[in-house]
Amino acid sequence: MTYQALAFFDLDGTLLDQHSKITPEITEAMTQLKANRVLPIIATGRTEAEIYHIREAAGITSNIIMNGAFIRIDGEEVYNEKIDTTISERMLHAVEQKNHALSFYNPTGYWATGYNDNMHKAYNFIHSDMPAIDPLGYKEKEVNMLLILSQDGDEYYHELFPELTFYRNGPYSIDTVNKGTSKGKAVGTLQKLMHLEDIPTFGFGDGNNDFALLEACDHKIAMGNAVDGLKDIASFVTKKNTEGGIVHALKHFDLI
Repeated sequence: MTYQALAFFDLDGTLLDQHSKITPEITEAMTQLKANRVLPIIATGRTEAEIYHIREAAGITSNIIMNGAFIRIDGEEVYNEKIDTTISERMLHAVEQKNHALSFYNPTGYWATGYNDNMHKAYNFIHSDMPAIDPLGYKEKEVNMLLILSQDGDEYYHELFPELTFYRNGPYSIDTVNKGTSKGKAVGTLQKLMHLEDIPTFGFGDGNNDFALLEACDHKIAMGNAVDGLKDIASFVTKKNTEGGIVHALKHFDLI
């Protein structure tokens, strides 16, 4: 198919409602986008195991997951960036020193070192299932992203791991990927792989890991509930995710 535009959607606080669900209005909007030859692409910090039901409900077959570490287009894997096993091992020791927990992510699932209060709060915060416990699973399985379960310690991890990028996207956890990995970098990678550098891009987001996404897109849409800094760089601030913000913005840009 020849696409007229690419539309990238964050999930929590953006495409999803307050219950982390896809509403019928969003499903209809995605159907209209595709009919208008606009490719909808999920861009999230989550992995595919967590968003399969979301993709099915929205009718979306393309995604950037784990903050840009993995890309799938029309059901086909096109990019997969891994974290070195030695880094996972060092991070495991680092979280133990702080009595924090750690989750490991790859495209097919996620697992963790052990349960604690912050872990329960973090997964409840995004209405996601708790991970399985497998502290040494990183030795046998590929890892694309780490999730530090903590309410503090940000500077501690930044100093210990200059080769990583950290996104605190909630009060209880820190998304952790290779240095320079981001949703924005993934936008550029996707465009090159699909030879679509010359068509317009629309980015929709609300959180700290969406700065790179919006900066990489021609049209930068911040949700009404977005963090203040994201609104500052946006070319358009739409309504809140709970007030029909996605549909409002898509209509504003004549995409549906």
